[in-house]
Amino acid sequence: MNPADLPYSPAAERNAAPILAQLQTWLPANASVLEIASGTGQHARHFAAAQPGWDWQPSEARSEALPVLAARGAGLANIRPPLLLDVQASPWPVAAACFDAVFVANLLHISPWDATPALLQGAARCLKPGGWLAVYGPFLVPGETLAPSNAAFDTDLRLRDDRWGLRSLQQVQAAAGAAGLVLDERCAMPANNLMLRFLAHR
Repeated sequence: MNPADLPYSPAAERNAAPILAQLQTWLPANASVLEIASGTGQHARHFAAAQPGWDWQPSEARSEALPVLAARGAGLANIRPPLLLDVQASPWPVAAACFDAVFVANLLHISPWDATPALLQGAARCLKPGGWLAVYGPFLVPGETLAPSNAAFDTDLRLRDDRWGLRSLQQVQAAAGAAGLVLDERCAMPANNLMLRFLAHR
């Protein structure tokens, strides 16, 4: 597959640098990471190229996305062959307690609510003791004013699919607690997004 022909996400290109900067504050130089919903693979390539000690496992729920991920990761020894992984399919095709971290960007608001607790439960199962899940994206935060751009985005999502929409941080935290994860850190990111870190509570 010609790299010039690979799908490209301008948003993934824009947010890769700030996400990487935040991950670098949380992850040591050597770590194993499972990325959920890797999409075009731009994040995987950007992060793995910047951090050769990170062992990066991309994944996607759609089989047709796997060749794209493989092509995007070509030439980087620390990107594993992509996995077919649907968060709502149980069990996930990974061993228990085998990753230092799980990372997901922009999934919760473009999937049915049931995908959120499934993600949290699956992540909790495959994290090593002391591991964590990082979730990037826009959220509804009770008691805080929603940015107009996020309000418009939420309306558009719900018009496209009534199962979609920005998730309440309070509801996500409750689902995380039920899965054995606790919100440890919340970081403001560009374009009114958040980066959340949930620790495996064991």
